[in-house]
Amino acid sequence: QVQLVESGGGLVQTGGSLRLSCAASGRTFSSYGMGWFRQAPGKEREFVASINWRGSTTSYADSARGRFTISRDNAKNTVYLQMNSLKPEDTAVYYCARYRTSATSTAQYEYEYWGQGTQVTVSS
Repeated sequence: QVQLVESGGGLVQTGGSLRLSCAASGRTFSSYGMGWFRQAPGKEREFVASINWRGSTTSYADSARGRFTISRDNAKNTVYLQMNSLKPEDTAVYYCARYRTSATSTAQYEYEYWGQGTQVTVSS
């Protein structure tokens, strides 16, 4: 069974930065694409960023592009989301997820395993 554990969330002021981490169990982490999603209060969960198995292909939501960076360290079974220039509208629970293949996708339903999420709150 794959387990994903997010960390790094917290309270930050507008314009600040946070780095989220997602640690994965298992020996096959490097074989799969990974993604970050978020869900704000009263809203549906939405795509934020994704990365393929070796980190050579990334994809970002328009809201994240230019401010967020997804990366991975396969030796540590960990995927990261560096978030800069944070805005109040970035406030949400952030989830990492494992894609069903080595590729990447923006479609939530194509991700097989999900973490429990980490809260990010950006104060104005």
